[in-house]
Amino acid sequence: MTKSVDQTKARRRGRRPGGADTRAALLDAAREVFAEQGYDGATVRTIATRAGVDAAMVNHWFGSKEGLFIKAVLQLPFDPAELIDRLVDGPPETLGERIVRTFLTIWDTTGGAYFTAIIRSVSSQEQAAHLLHDFFVKQVFSRIAGSVAPDRALFRGSLVASQIVGMGMARYVVKFEPLAGTDIDTMVTAVAPNVQRYLTGDLS
Repeated sequence: MTKSVDQTKARRRGRRPGGADTRAALLDAAREVFAEQGYDGATVRTIATRAGVDAAMVNHWFGSKEGLFIKAVLQLPFDPAELIDRLVDGPPETLGERIVRTFLTIWDTTGGAYFTAIIRSVSSQEQAAHLLHDFFVKQVFSRIAGSVAPDRALFRGSLVASQIVGMGMARYVVKFEPLAGTDIDTMVTAVAPNVQRYLTGDLS
């Protein structure tokens, strides 16, 4: 009887089973570890240990560290297509405001962890930088700009990306004050007009 109780306790203290909860645990752990150590510094073993699972589960669910990075970090806590539809659903003249408010709200909700993980990873890994560029510039901001821009949608999308990423850097990574602690409404009032000019203004 004692042996059975001890075995039960051991199982409770051991690793998680290889189910859907393992996938969720790996995603949560990966976001934390990538934010702390960047892409190069984060290892599959470290992420798996943080999640309380066997390292083989990373390959099982995501194929590789890169696959896990894409799912955990580049694919932020929103669906890109749904986000774009939501942002462009409104007056074109207030699109800049909606963009700034939406991204600040998403990132503030997690204390900037998603954004910090991205920046620290792309600064140390070229492939991650390409993935980030493809996501932000091509898949998000250029498509948004294309819905309202009179011309040069890719260039305008790149300008918007530079504004939003730069804002995130100052707010969450280097934490410039008072910007880092400024409320969202004030940030929107200050930043949105510039984003709007990038989207629809005269860039000649």
